[in-house]
Amino acid sequence: MPDTPYIEVNIHSQHLTLWDGQTAIFERAVSTAKNGVGELQNTGCTPRGWLQIKAKIGADHPKHSVFVGRRATGEIYSADLNKQYPQRDWILSRILWLGGLEPHKNRYGSVDTLRRFIYIHGCPDHCPMGVPESHGCIRMRNDDVIQLFNLVNVGTKVHVVG
Repeated sequence: MPDTPYIEVNIHSQHLTLWDGQTAIFERAVSTAKNGVGELQNTGCTPRGWLQIKAKIGADHPKHSVFVGRRATGEIYSADLNKQYPQRDWILSRILWLGGLEPHKNRYGSVDTLRRFIYIHGCPDHCPMGVPESHGCIRMRNDDVIQLFNLVNVGTKVHVVG
């Protein structure tokens, strides 16, 4: 367990906890990958092990801002926008871009979490939490990801268990 605050994502319970020592300071339901856990590229799985926040994206953007390729599109998510682009995997409000810390498990080569573009990010509010539905990322409600974004720093460790 790190001496500094860290995030734990429990795949089995679909729950994220921000720990400061042995005190939980933030807890929310999340949605991890529909395809389960795994580290290989192009599997749509959520990687396990020790990761860390490599970048925080979206700090000054409004809630429900739409991101594509980690860049704000200028759009604000709505039901009408969803109808217009039903194929999009919506990445909204904030992005915490994750990189692996364990060589050859979740870092480097075909298991590199950063190169797989695995994030903690917001999603449409109608998306269920507490059940695996994502394409590999860790989805959160928009208010929750904004709150978490404001509590953590680049370099904060993330432990995905399950």
